[in-house]
Amino acid sequence: MADGPTASGASPRPARSLPVGAGPGPGLIWGRDFDAEGMREVSSCDSGHEAMFRWLHLNLADQGTRSWIEGAAGLSPATRELLLSADSHQRALVEGTAVCCILHDLERDFDVGDTARVGALRVMVTPDLVITARRHPLGSADIVRQRIEAGARIQGAAHALDLLVGALSQNIDLVIRRLSTDVQAAEDGFLEGHKPPTRHQLLGIRRRLAQIHRMLDGTQRVFRRLEQDDDLPEALHPTVEKLSQRLQGLDADALEVQGQLRLLRDELDLQADQRTNQNLYLLSVMTALMLPATLVTGLFGMNTGSLPFTGSYGTLGATLVAGGTALATYLFLRSRGFFR
Repeated sequence: MADGPTASGASPRPARSLPVGAGPGPGLIWGRDFDAEGMREVSSCDSGHEAMFRWLHLNLADQGTRSWIEGAAGLSPATRELLLSADSHQRALVEGTAVCCILHDLERDFDVGDTARVGALRVMVTPDLVITARRHPLGSADIVRQRIEAGARIQGAAHALDLLVGALSQNIDLVIRRLSTDVQAAEDGFLEGHKPPTRHQLLGIRRRLAQIHRMLDGTQRVFRRLEQDDDLPEALHPTVEKLSQRLQGLDADALEVQGQLRLLRDELDLQADQRTNQNLYLLSVMTALMLPATLVTGLFGMNTGSLPFTGSYGTLGATLVAGGTALATYLFLRSRGFFR
């Protein structure tokens, strides 16, 4: 970046950088510098910068990234541990002016926007620097990059955190909306009766909703801990509080879709129970009607002496007796209200 006076006319600030130790260069996916003149692309993490704010997005699968983070003099041991730890549980850490956290997001592939896999995004925010690192591609990082390329300008740590969590919320919100559409389509198919949903389809939707709820619940806990941390920089308090409320509303949307799905499953179970009860009812009625006839045929089937209807028309007489008993049973059951 060319030297020159700042927007206020003061002399330019000295270039800043994070010193690194020995080892290969870090796996920089993308980086941006923001100043009063606009945005500049970062070609190297070690380059000095006069910008008001720098954002570096790193690939933890690159061994050079780990070497760079381990050797960075501007990072505390706790911050290095959070950025490099194999533990992917969502958590938060405040070290001086640096706010670090691990947030869950949905992984993506080159040609698939939603893989249904959950990945960890590691974040460090300081007054003039944001470092985000991930092991696998995540949807929120792509959204952040698209917003920056569309004209979004970072003016500080609070703005960067707001943009990042907003992108993460947008990525999850897209999944919730799609699941909501799937539930509504399944409900329409059930009510119209032409293509009712299968239990396997509903189980897949329920599994994704449970996954989303667990992600959002963990992220809410992270921001609640940040709200309660006395060491949180004062400038970040309003942003953290706002993001906590946004995540709470997003989780409420996921729970609402879960409630719709639960009602649909209850309706399907009720319909299945009614169908089973109707079949059992018909089977019971048929058994009751056939029982007297079965008794008559069993009686005349005995090879004993002095059986009635042993003459020429004995079979016809026995048939009439069996039919008559069945008819009498039917009339009796009907009089008792067994036929609806």
